[in-house]
Amino acid sequence: MFTAAAESFLRQAREIQEEELRRFAARVSALLQGPEPGPEAVDGLQRLHLTVAATKYPRKLDGEFVELLQTVLCSPKSPEQIRVLCAAILREMSPCNDLILSCDEIQDTKLLSLVSSVLLAQENKDEVAAVGQRVVKVLERKLPEGQSARFLLPVLANVISLSPESLTEEQTNVVSKKLADWLRYASIQQGMAQPSGGFFSSPRTKQPAPITEMDGAVATDFFTVLSVAQHYTQDQWLNMQSFSMLRNWLLCYGGKELSTLNPDDKAGKDRTVTSVVSTAGQLLPPRERLRDKAFEYCQRLIEQSNRRPLKKDDGDLQKACLIEAVTIMDIICKQDSSYVCRAVSFLKILHSRICGDATYARALLPIAQFFLNHSKLAAVDSNAIYKHLFTDIPAQLFHNSSLAFEFVQFCKDNSQLFTDSSRIFRQSFPNLFKFLAWNSPPLISEFVDLLPFLLDPGTAIEIFHLLLDLPCLTAALDIQLRAAALPASDKAGGDPAGKPATCLEAFRHPLYKSMFQHLLRTTSAPQDAPESLVPLRLLLGSLAGSPRVVQCAETVPVLLELFFRVVAEFADESLLNQLVVLLLQRSDQLYEIPAFKEDVYRVLGSQLAVLCGLRPALVVELSTEILEFSGAVSNIQGKEAIFTHMVWAIGEYLSVSYDRRCTVEQITRFFETLEAVLFEITQLRPQASTPSCAPRAISALMATLTKLAARSQDLIPRVSMFLSKMRTFVQSPVVTSVYCEEDLEEILIRATELMNLLKMPSVAQFVFTPPVASTRFQREVNESLPSALRMVTQLLEPAAGSVPV
Repeated sequence: MFTAAAESFLRQAREIQEEELRRFAARVSALLQGPEPGPEAVDGLQRLHLTVAATKYPRKLDGEFVELLQTVLCSPKSPEQIRVLCAAILREMSPCNDLILSCDEIQDTKLLSLVSSVLLAQENKDEVAAVGQRVVKVLERKLPEGQSARFLLPVLANVISLSPESLTEEQTNVVSKKLADWLRYASIQQGMAQPSGGFFSSPRTKQPAPITEMDGAVATDFFTVLSVAQHYTQDQWLNMQSFSMLRNWLLCYGGKELSTLNPDDKAGKDRTVTSVVSTAGQLLPPRERLRDKAFEYCQRLIEQSNRRPLKKDDGDLQKACLIEAVTIMDIICKQDSSYVCRAVSFLKILHSRICGDATYARALLPIAQFFLNHSKLAAVDSNAIYKHLFTDIPAQLFHNSSLAFEFVQFCKDNSQLFTDSSRIFRQSFPNLFKFLAWNSPPLISEFVDLLPFLLDPGTAIEIFHLLLDLPCLTAALDIQLRAAALPASDKAGGDPAGKPATCLEAFRHPLYKSMFQHLLRTTSAPQDAPESLVPLRLLLGSLAGSPRVVQCAETVPVLLELFFRVVAEFADESLLNQLVVLLLQRSDQLYEIPAFKEDVYRVLGSQLAVLCGLRPALVVELSTEILEFSGAVSNIQGKEAIFTHMVWAIGEYLSVSYDRRCTVEQITRFFETLEAVLFEITQLRPQASTPSCAPRAISALMATLTKLAARSQDLIPRVSMFLSKMRTFVQSPVVTSVYCEEDLEEILIRATELMNLLKMPSVAQFVFTPPVASTRFQREVNESLPSALRMVTQLLEPAAGSVPV
């Protein structure tokens, strides 16, 4: 009812808005058809554009009005501002069925730019191709006086973005030749200011000044986007536009032949042949010539980036152009390896110049990318570049969110290259995780892709510890930043002999210094790990409620599950044993965030069962550690998920079928340990409080004791007697006040089923024998054990549910 009413209301509101839009369009139409549309028409078009742009549902304007907008747009008498607004409204209405625009006969470059923007907004491949061909045709010939290619390059950039295949090889050769000329041969004199038209204006002005560098020095080399002038000439604007689209152009057309030339087009063939130009006495086709000029241009930009700009904002432009220049050089070297040796020496000098300046950190990524791609061909050792990148940048700039994303994306894109060529990548995982610890939600998907490449037998244990300590790392990074911001007078620290009162004091205190250093290490260092980080976790407990720490903690379960999936693919017996022991140990050593601990226990519990399944013999080999963990009643309440899966694994895998070293004495020792635990949580002593233990754990304990008794039948009377007392347990007022009726019924049913099965020891032994090289029937019984228990119960006790007291 409510939904129908809401939809009706929205429909009525939409109809009202559409009616108002049509009325307003009618008023604008009258203004446009007046003798000379003026400021009132401009105002109306501006308001109409805002209205259409803000409308979420499909825009509906009268077909006649749409036709009028196109007529006004193409009319040479229309003021430029009105034409621009008409084009903007038509773009907002795309896709538009009433469009009759065509760019085929347009000569004016400004009008061609506006009409093309409307046609490209339709996202129709035929229209995109038509626009591209028309723009190239106009660029190919000499433009009339007053026309400029400036308005067409943005259109061409959109064409190659939407449909790069729409241009033929002949057309790309035309544009490549133009781009090469605009990049290399722009004027080195500043442009002239436009005359104001006042009384004192005069066509006679002083000679144009030369362009300058960003530090104010007169430029002695060719013009680039980093050259400075008060006014720019048309070819200088084309130079800057050419550089802005150069990367995409090279990626689309710089390294491949296009075969779309019409074989019957003899004139086209002639133009293609004559488009080869001479450079330094050597003939170069347009594509190769563009690469050559682009390489020179990038070298010039890198040289210019060494100058100290007079304006602060120009420094950001310098760095952005430097990054783009190195990226373009990398593309050129991929397309033509003859440039590699020239570029390597040049970029090594650049790296040594900027590596000590943190403001150039983003520029180090494309430099490293270049050496990853080409160092083998150039036979150069690039490890120093990688080591600096992975050691210094994450440690210093982990809090820079934009850099963090770029850095991790760079690692993700090149993870296979790094793992194949350099150990530095995997050894630097403690540093890389600082990005995740500080920027958890935005980077989790990137680290899901990255983690498998960081894991190997040498890093698995250390990464396991680091994942569990990730929220603690976030808190430590917070302290590190705050400590760095302290005045120099406060950095000396307090009394080394006393106990620090705050986290900031502890950061430099001898008692905690080694712990902070280990947690904040930059490279893998398993041998330097302190005996325990428990004191540090307790110290940082005051930050457990920090939003950043909590967000980081929420990412850990996802990565833990991925960690175990990946490790399972390569882990040997020793590593599996190590992980199980550490899993049990670390369950007591987690950062104090309740929700975090609960989620981690859930993952560790399920993965513990997986590890035991991968190597059942570890239950016998690690019997001391497993007995110690499963014999502690406290582990049931705090770590029920881990405890339950551990108990299940004991019942499932403690058998001679899995390990011939398994003895009756071992089975008895496990039985007595678990029996004592179950007795402790089910005894009904006067004045004693019954521990609130999950029914699942009680059921697991009963099932495992029954399985062990079936394998050592001297134990059957003990477990049978225990199971027979479960009715008394579930009917106790103390117990009924803790558990719900459904849970108690489930415990009682399971106790009945297990006890009835033990009345037939041979059947019990058959049912609970692990299905190693077993019959099909035996495997099916084990796969559906609850069904088997119910079947035996029905056979023995037609009146189900009667349990002797």
